[in-house]
Amino acid sequence: MQQLLTILLNGVTTGMIYAAFALALVLIWRSTRIVNFAQAPMAMITTYVALVVIDAGYSYWIGFGVALLSGLILGALIERLVIRFVDTSSHINPIILTLGLFIIIHATAAIVFGNQFRSFPAPFGLSGRMIGDLNVALTGYDIFKIVAVLVVLGLLVLLFRFTDLGLKMRASAFEQEVAKLLGVRVSRMLTLGWALAAVVGSLAGLLIAGGSLVHPGYMDSIVVFGFVAAVLGGLDSPGGAVVGGLMMGIGLSLVSGYLGQDLVSTAALVILIVVLLLKPSGLFAHATARRV
Repeated sequence: MQQLLTILLNGVTTGMIYAAFALALVLIWRSTRIVNFAQAPMAMITTYVALVVIDAGYSYWIGFGVALLSGLILGALIERLVIRFVDTSSHINPIILTLGLFIIIHATAAIVFGNQFRSFPAPFGLSGRMIGDLNVALTGYDIFKIVAVLVVLGLLVLLFRFTDLGLKMRASAFEQEVAKLLGVRVSRMLTLGWALAAVVGSLAGLLIAGGSLVHPGYMDSIVVFGFVAAVLGGLDSPGGAVVGGLMMGIGLSLVSGYLGQDLVSTAALVILIVVLLLKPSGLFAHATARRV
C-alpha cells in the first residue's frame, strides 16, 4: 500500500510537469499550427537565467519572475527573427527548423553555462508528511507544482474561450488571410503565441529543476514525454494536455516502480504509437466539420 501510494503521488507530480510542457506545445499549436521541438532547450535557457539571478544573491521568486520574463522575450525573438521566415507551405519545414533550434540552443547553453551539474533551489519544503501510519510522499513543492499548472490551465482556457485576443490568435493560426481581412494583426498574434508558449515552457523548466540538479540536457527527456502527453490529450486541447500529462506521469511511474526504470522510454513510445493508431487527433480533440 505504501509503495503504491508513493508511486501514484510521484506520478501525479511528475505528470504535472509533463502537463506544463504539453500546455506549451498546445499553445503554440493553437496559435501558429507549429509543433515546437525547441521548447525544451528554450525552457532550459530560462532556467539558467533564473539560476544566474539567484546566484547573484536575489531571492528565488525574483529569479522565477525574471526567468518567465526572459522566456516571453526569447519566444517573441525566435518567432520574429527565425520562424517568421520559414516556408510554412509544407508542415515539415517548421519541424526541421525547430529541431535545428534544439541543437543550436543546446550547444549555446553548454558553451555559455558549461556542462557541469548545478544545484537549483526549491521555494518550498521537499519532505513528505505522515498521515496516520503512512508516510505520504507529497511535499510542499509538489503541491506548488500542481497548483501552478492548474492556474496556467485556467488562464489558457479563459484566454482562448472568453477573450477577443484568444479568438484572434486562433483565427491567425487557421486562416491568416481571412483574419487579415477582418483587421487582425496576424504577425502580432503569431509573435504573442510564441511568447506565451515560451513562458509556459519556462514554467515547466523551473518546476522540474526545483530541488534537483540542472545541466544543458536536463530537459531533453521532457521533449518525448511532454510531446506524447500533448498528442495523447489532443494538440488542440489545453485540458487534454493536462489530462494527458497526468496519464503519462502515473503510467510511467507505475512502469518504473513495478517493471523497471529502463522500460520508461519504451513505454512512452508504445503509448504514442497506440494513440496514433487508434485516435490520431487525441483523446480530447474537438470535433471538426468539413464541407463536402
